[in-house]
Amino acid sequence: MEKHLHPPPPSPNGHRRRQQRRCEWVFLDVPSDITIHVDEAMFSLHKFPLVSRCGRIRKVLAEHLDSERPVSIELRGLPGGADSFDLAAQFCYGVNFEITAANVADLYCASHYLEMTEDYSNSNLISRAGEYLDTVVCQSLETSVEVLRRCESLLPLADDLSVVARCVDAIASKASAEQIASSFSRLEYSSSGRLHMSKHSRGGGGGDWWAEDLSVLRIDLYEKVIAAMKCRGVRPESVGAALVSYAQRELLKKARPDHEPRLVVETITGLLPLEKFAVPLSFLFGLLKSAVALDCALSSRLDLERRIGTQLDAATLDDALIPSFGNEGDTLFDVDTFHRILINFSQQDCDSEEDDLDEGMSLFESDSPAAAAAASPSQSALFRVSKLVDSYLTEIASDANLKLNKFVAVAESLPAHARTVHDGLYRAIDVYLKAHQGLTDQERRKLCKLIDFQKLSQEAGSHAAQNERLPLQSVVQVLYYEQLRLRTALLCTGSSAFPDDDAKPAAHQSWRISSSALSAAMSPRDNYASLRRENRELKLELARLRMRLNDLEKEHVCMKRNMDKDKSSSMKFMMCFARVIGKMRVLVRCYSTPSPSPSPSKQ
Repeated sequence: MEKHLHPPPPSPNGHRRRQQRRCEWVFLDVPSDITIHVDEAMFSLHKFPLVSRCGRIRKVLAEHLDSERPVSIELRGLPGGADSFDLAAQFCYGVNFEITAANVADLYCASHYLEMTEDYSNSNLISRAGEYLDTVVCQSLETSVEVLRRCESLLPLADDLSVVARCVDAIASKASAEQIASSFSRLEYSSSGRLHMSKHSRGGGGGDWWAEDLSVLRIDLYEKVIAAMKCRGVRPESVGAALVSYAQRELLKKARPDHEPRLVVETITGLLPLEKFAVPLSFLFGLLKSAVALDCALSSRLDLERRIGTQLDAATLDDALIPSFGNEGDTLFDVDTFHRILINFSQQDCDSEEDDLDEGMSLFESDSPAAAAAASPSQSALFRVSKLVDSYLTEIASDANLKLNKFVAVAESLPAHARTVHDGLYRAIDVYLKAHQGLTDQERRKLCKLIDFQKLSQEAGSHAAQNERLPLQSVVQVLYYEQLRLRTALLCTGSSAFPDDDAKPAAHQSWRISSSALSAAMSPRDNYASLRRENRELKLELARLRMRLNDLEKEHVCMKRNMDKDKSSSMKFMMCFARVIGKMRVLVRCYSTPSPSPSPSKQ
């Protein structure tokens, strides 16, 4: 078939000409009577094939019935541009072409724009494209992602026509089905015949290959997909892994007009699963550092701080050092953000403490070590966080711009019972005093009040006793506690010479006073754990006494039986026993009689 072309008419402004679109499928023997302009392309076509299937062109031509000249129509904002109209025109002419994942979204939106619906022709273009979406595209996750990516240039029409919704729902359902199938494939039977998850695949992730496919989507469409997956019940750790992969890919991209890293950070923050440990803590810190650098919305930053606070005990010092992007004269690291994270951690620790106390009565009778550990789950977490805070304070203490109130606020963020040893806190305060030598005596005293000198180790106490940077009152406290420690050590050494309990009243009393003071300083959770231990020890002691009583009863029965068999032997035994008692009384009188004191010499 030969080409049927017409010379292009002049452009409306008269200064340029539109590009002639070559249509090899146009009738040769019938001259064109309509010209369609799409973007910079021009199509010389015929009215009849178009009006038979295209409602929009039919309505426009109805306004030019009396015109005998060729009609020119400009289609502005046609989805897919000239390529989409070229395929739509071929469909009107009855020319066969292939609908693919690359053009189906454009054809569906263009057919809606051109009103190529069932009202004008059976099996019209919009029906054909919709059928392809349902039967081909939505049956494959990869194809759905490809079509969804094509929809980026067709918004908001593709969203209004539910093309986006179809693809999103298909991706979410396929990912959920893949995950269920991979879970079943990892099931195996144990030696007892029970079905369980195989050890080598309990970490999950075997069916999460789709995470890489989704990373090509734009952030607004990616948000819709992840939200749909969460509604479909996809595992939180799988969603978290997909978010980590997407964030790493997007935030490492070079800046370009269509790339908005701030929007990426805020959106990913809002998509994070609610479950703890669904994403690595280092990723949360990295996201927070990006949020601080990009000046993201306050709500996003507070959300990240809250999430980090719930698992702060797993953080490292590098995680906690968040760079500051403030004005000149600000601190090197963002101390305020870390302080808020500590407050979040302390608040959730207090909440868990109240829950433990509420459940304490039901667990009190249980002697299981696992139950005892479950009753106080955050004591070790408090200890780890206290070490992190002391290391953090030591790192930032040398910053000349760090104000005293900020340093004190971070140090006081944890409860008093969080630190069992104050060596780390003392080291941080010593560094701060060395870097801020202009502090007044009152400020130095305020700073040293943070230290419980009684909880310093022997090495730290010796260093503090000779530290000229400490206030005089602090040095006196150090020397006092060192003296008490030395006295206690001497008493404990001396008490070893008195094996009986009555022979060491001073040391025993000192130990009781010390233990009661420790008990008063302990947290409710520690008190509860101590009571549980004492309860278990008492039960064990009671069991030993019962066993001893049973043994004594058996011995008594045997002795009575022997005495009945041989009364003469028993009488001899009693006589011998009486002689022994008599000798013991004589010895007691001898030792108890006081020796006569020598008479005073006369002068």
